[in-house]
Amino acid sequence: MLFVKDIMTKPVIVIRSSATVENAIWLMRTKRVRSLIVEEFYDQGPYGILTERDIVYNVIAKSRSPHFVRVDQIMRRPCICMPLEATLQEAAKIFSETGIHRAPVIENGQLLGIVSMTDILMKGHPGASSRDELSQRVNAALQHARIIDDEDAQIEQDCDIAWQMIEEMRRESVPQG
Repeated sequence: MLFVKDIMTKPVIVIRSSATVENAIWLMRTKRVRSLIVEEFYDQGPYGILTERDIVYNVIAKSRSPHFVRVDQIMRRPCICMPLEATLQEAAKIFSETGIHRAPVIENGQLLGIVSMTDILMKGHPGASSRDELSQRVNAALQHARIIDDEDAQIEQDCDIAWQMIEEMRRESVPQG
């Protein structure tokens, strides 16, 4: 049986709540992540989270300048945290019931990692790390793809990426000359 601790991503990229959204966008692009954990406030409670969706809906769609909007103005706080010892089924249930796609893993007030629905799908079965080359390449490509809110468009994007990997592998296997 797999647990959240077995599939979570670490280290977690953290940003200060006083940073601008412009800084957050730069950090997300540089680190190739879709969300940032906002550092814990000393006396204001648990961690917060900032996602691409928060930026699009609360800054870009409202024609606000990322240069002037601070992270603490649009982040979600407190964010729902995932227990380290939660099973993948428990984690999936939490995601389903809350409608979120990712959550920090916190134990005894310590930020240990972050887990997402993608982690559950890609790493959530025994032997996931020993997949064939195609699966590994599709997984790597999906990790770098952008999240799309429309479920049908997301499935279409995933299929396109898988097809591109198959075509690339076919080209590589054809003898040159």
